[in-house]
Amino acid sequence: MPDELVCDPAELRSLFLFESLSDEQLERLCRDGCYVSVEPGLVFAEGDPATSFYVLVDGEIALRRRSGGTEIETTRTAHKGAYSGAWAAYLDQREQKYKSSMYAITESRFFVLGAGVLGELIREWFPMAVHLLEGAVIGGQRSRQIIDQRERLLALGALSAGLTHELNNPAAAAVRAVDTLRSRVAGMRHKLGLMSKGTFDHATLETMIRLQEEAAAQVGKAPKLTPMEESDREELLGEWLDDHDVTGGWDLAPTYVQAGLDVDWLERVAANLDDQPHEIFEGGLRWLYYTVETELLMNEVTDATNRISKLLGEAKQYSQMDRAPFQVVDVHELLDSTLIMLGGKLGTGIEVRKEYDRGLPSVPCYAAELNQVWTNLIDNAAQAMAGSGTLTVRTYRDNDCVVVEIGDTGPGVPPDIRDRVFEPFFTTKPVGEGTGLGLDISFRIVASKHGGDIRVESEPGDTRFIVRLPLNRDRVEDGSEVAVAEKEPNDVEQ
Repeated sequence: MPDELVCDPAELRSLFLFESLSDEQLERLCRDGCYVSVEPGLVFAEGDPATSFYVLVDGEIALRRRSGGTEIETTRTAHKGAYSGAWAAYLDQREQKYKSSMYAITESRFFVLGAGVLGELIREWFPMAVHLLEGAVIGGQRSRQIIDQRERLLALGALSAGLTHELNNPAAAAVRAVDTLRSRVAGMRHKLGLMSKGTFDHATLETMIRLQEEAAAQVGKAPKLTPMEESDREELLGEWLDDHDVTGGWDLAPTYVQAGLDVDWLERVAANLDDQPHEIFEGGLRWLYYTVETELLMNEVTDATNRISKLLGEAKQYSQMDRAPFQVVDVHELLDSTLIMLGGKLGTGIEVRKEYDRGLPSVPCYAAELNQVWTNLIDNAAQAMAGSGTLTVRTYRDNDCVVVEIGDTGPGVPPDIRDRVFEPFFTTKPVGEGTGLGLDISFRIVASKHGGDIRVESEPGDTRFIVRLPLNRDRVEDGSEVAVAEKEPNDVEQ
């Protein structure tokens, strides 16, 4: 347990924090606070209720914060008067928590005030300053919330435009296929009417219907041909149709080839129609052609509608509609849905390369908010490459963390601003094109809400934003942002 020592007002005045206080105020501090001596080790832990305010009198301390499941030292100092702990007790808000852990590196001596006492003294002695500080902190938080909402709405608008673009292609393909299908079905009825005028016996009609069924079934089993093989088969079928005086036979050949039909199959058709007039013979071939094309068009409609259904499913996955905010999910599902949502923005000039470790365990997270992180990082990468380059999305495991890397082949982040990219309102985009909050929001989502870490490594042609997400993270009930106070160069904040 820490040892309580006698408080000395004169020594308090030697600390820069208290140097301007009156004798009465120093006496009040000594009555309400105390000196405490501690052995090397933990003084207070991150996340615990912030009950005390510590001012270093003698010794050395270090502040550490959790990141990616590991404590990272952020500050080490022996500066007399450095302070930490419940420094924001003057704010009339919900219970404050320590934002970092403080360790005594050597045997250290502190002046300690209870959080409630500190808040009462500051409000009594510096009422105007309290109002100014509250306005700065609370007003800043509210302003950031408003800007955050605007950023989300802007991102939603961009995603909606991208989704509309992606949906338009399969929808237009389905409409075109249905229009063509309608005309082909009409043509099939017409040719069937012509065939009914022929002298078909019962066996020939049965054979033609069987051939029709075979042709329809063959569409689904058609082999995948190389362009050269397609060209060769089209030439053989075109010559056969030309030899049999079929009008426009070269126009029919590609559809037969696409369905996997060949000259031998056409010979079987001809054998059943040899005794028919040429008009009936050609009508029969076209009737089978319409059958094949109808199947191909129906496949096209199915593909288009499946594509629409998949896009809508990915949109639902992206937005996490009808799902609990906190989930244990496969991070690859989140990445894939984000890539699909941003497909329109990536365009055809950006190659997307996925290097996934499919053996990764699921991640406990706020899935919808992680999707916002992927959106910001991928959108920034696309803008950096100006429509041309390679986007690499890589996943792997590093100890107890899942790591996601978003890489691009753009010009890179200059060294002189690399340390500022996560600062709020810092942006390199032209005025009106960015608020400078995308990476700040991403950092707060990853670090504050998931206990993870996000950093950037960059050189020309290889920029990577690296996100670490702990696998053993419990649900964070309080996901509010961490307020950072202004400090003197040698001061320490919680």
